[in-house]
Amino acid sequence: MQLEFENNLMVDQFLEIVQSSDISSLKEFLDDQNISDVSKLVDEYPEYEQQIIEHLSIHRAASTFKILDLPTQKRVMRDLPPSKIAELLNALPPDDRTDFFEGLPSSIVRELIKLLTPEERKITLSLFGYPENTVGRLMTPDYVYVFENNTVNEVLDIIRRIGKNSETIDVIYVINDKGELLDDIRIREFILNPLSKKVSDLMDERRVIALNAYDDQEKAYEAFKMNNRVALPVVSNSNKLLGIVTIDDVLWVASEEFKEDIQKMGGAEALDEPYLDISLWRLIQKRAGWLIALFLSEMLTASAMQHYQETGIFLKFADLIIFIPLITSSGGNSGSQASSLIIQAMALGEVSIKDWWRVMRRELMSGFSLGLLLGCIGFIRVVSWQMLHIADYGQHWGLMATIIFFALIGVIMWGSFIGSMLPIILKKLKQDPATSSAPFVATLVDVTGIVIYCTVAIVVLRNIL
Repeated sequence: MQLEFENNLMVDQFLEIVQSSDISSLKEFLDDQNISDVSKLVDEYPEYEQQIIEHLSIHRAASTFKILDLPTQKRVMRDLPPSKIAELLNALPPDDRTDFFEGLPSSIVRELIKLLTPEERKITLSLFGYPENTVGRLMTPDYVYVFENNTVNEVLDIIRRIGKNSETIDVIYVINDKGELLDDIRIREFILNPLSKKVSDLMDERRVIALNAYDDQEKAYEAFKMNNRVALPVVSNSNKLLGIVTIDDVLWVASEEFKEDIQKMGGAEALDEPYLDISLWRLIQKRAGWLIALFLSEMLTASAMQHYQETGIFLKFADLIIFIPLITSSGGNSGSQASSLIIQAMALGEVSIKDWWRVMRRELMSGFSLGLLLGCIGFIRVVSWQMLHIADYGQHWGLMATIIFFALIGVIMWGSFIGSMLPIILKKLKQDPATSSAPFVATLVDVTGIVIYCTVAIVVLRNIL
């Protein structure tokens, strides 16, 4: 309660200052807040995001900017004056700057790189030289290194001189004249030992834990998990020290991997941008592949049921029973996809209860498109089997294909609607949206899917029946 009261007080104070247009008070207020609190202000008041970043001191602006999501970063960069953009880009850590550039079109990246100083431009281009999702993209060249013949006193002088520009000084790296990594020594060793002692005397024989620049980023996560470090060195194939990777970057990688795993568990490809920012076409592409695969897999069930079918189930149109698992499972798969995506988006703050209309509209449109796609496949399946004499669906096989087509559109639209709305409804009722998991949604859609299927069949066959 106390923390909530303090947050509300901070927000009220911020709104009062920003609406008064008192620039000096705004700068003073923002520089007194924690970076996490400033980022929350940016998220909650997007109409003031440009003013917030512009009036922060440059290093605090860079620290705030790098923890914002990509769409917010894009908006901030679009609204800032060119001089502030250049200042902010040059103040960003190289790894965070490279990560930001990765989410932009190449034409924009080319223009932004021109704003960098020659030194920062060289660093950025070198990081872009590593393949995507490798450790090289995560590393920063801002670290402290010394030589084995340095004394403790010389090392401390080096730390004082360049340590303020380093990502971390918890660990000091020892290299030779060729730039090869020899050892990494914690800073406490230099503080606790005599000033005259040499670095070589502090080195031990243990193997240095290092990452290769071309390693997969997941390997970095595993290395940090197994070793109690805030940073790990990154070396080339010839063991030359190239940079370091810090724990905050690795935690970000772990978070991204977790998001992908959750989305894959829902039967969809991982989204590479926030749910509400990805285009409808890209959203359909991400989901269509798995949904088609699951649909084609369910065709095997329909074929098995066809083989063991008993006559007299639907009287004149007994063959319709064959496609019940196909229809209902497709609706369940669609609902599971929608549910997983919305739960994940809500957990990340990309979707809130007030976005329900946008979500519903997008899901109905994507559900219709996906239903149309699978409906065509189902229609072609019935027609092909009939024409190739693989199966005989009777004289009204054309009507049967039509029923499958429209039933799939209806069931998949319904599955997408239920799967997307159920988490939001549960959130509104102050329940955990995760309870609307894929099996729950699939079961619900299975039951209603049979109703939709039978209703479509009755409407299409009403004159014959």
